[in-house]
Amino acid sequence: MIKTAVVGLGKMGLSHAAILGAHPDVDLVAVCDTSQIVLSAFKQYNSKIKVYDDFREMYANERLDAVFLVTPTKLHYLMAKPAIEKGLHVFCEKPLCFSIDEGEELVALAEKHKVNNQVGFHNHFIGTFRELKRLLSAGVLGELLHFSGEAYGPVVTKSKGGTWRSKKSEGGGCLNDYSSHVVNLIQGCIGRPVQVKGTLLKKFYSKEVEDGVFSSLILSNGLSGTLLVNWSDETYRKMSTSLMVFGERGKIICDATEIKIYLKEENKKEGLAKGWNVKYITDLALPVNFYLRGEEYSAQIDYFIENVKMGKVGDINTFEEGLYTDKVSQMLINDSI
Repeated sequence: MIKTAVVGLGKMGLSHAAILGAHPDVDLVAVCDTSQIVLSAFKQYNSKIKVYDDFREMYANERLDAVFLVTPTKLHYLMAKPAIEKGLHVFCEKPLCFSIDEGEELVALAEKHKVNNQVGFHNHFIGTFRELKRLLSAGVLGELLHFSGEAYGPVVTKSKGGTWRSKKSEGGGCLNDYSSHVVNLIQGCIGRPVQVKGTLLKKFYSKEVEDGVFSSLILSNGLSGTLLVNWSDETYRKMSTSLMVFGERGKIICDATEIKIYLKEENKKEGLAKGWNVKYITDLALPVNFYLRGEEYSAQIDYFIENVKMGKVGDINTFEEGLYTDKVSQMLINDSI
């Protein structure tokens, strides 16, 4: 059994703890949080899991194989560095770090100690986006001409609203929260952004951070496209992320529920007809042992645990990839000044 611990027991941390607690290859031995109310609940309902309010004490006392860091971004480096130095495999929620230098150090440390390292960009474990990447790699659209990455949701919808995510020193705003998901998805499915132009970081309701991110991106393969992100859109019940890719043979529109493929000519090899073709997440979802909030959350943990179990370092959502997303976020900040 792989002995794990979770640091940070907010909504996402509790989700990770539930998935790990149900995993057949995992022994969730400890949790850590600063809230005594949350820790008391763990003590009351699961006496086998030890609780801590100091991650350093937990690292020192427990014989762990892996740790899940589900805390505000400003704490990631502080908590990840000693874990890696102890030889622990580390799953860290996104974004990796606010500081590029700190991110570089974590990447180098993970490589030095040969530990499995993964960042929680869960979109790469959604079947529709995986299918988009596969179809693009297969050249279904021919030469690519343009793309658009978008995300909308209702995080901050009034002037006095907001959470820790809308504090510059903790969450980092729409740029580091919503926008990083879209940038990372573009980076993984289409190509790495190497240049940004005309960036607008717009404040609608927040005072410390931006609520909207709008920019033009140029990728390493020369393809250009747009980034359109707004977390103050109350017409959405929850975050909605989508990619559109336009090519010489047609276009693909993809979100978390379906992928729509329009082709100018039939593609017999892929079984795609001329005109519109639709594939649904129900046919593309990855199989998981435990479903919570969406199969992608279990799938990313299954992938991480399987790599730890097999003694190899995974190549999806690595610290290096997470760091590159952070670098693009910095490009957007620099371009907006």
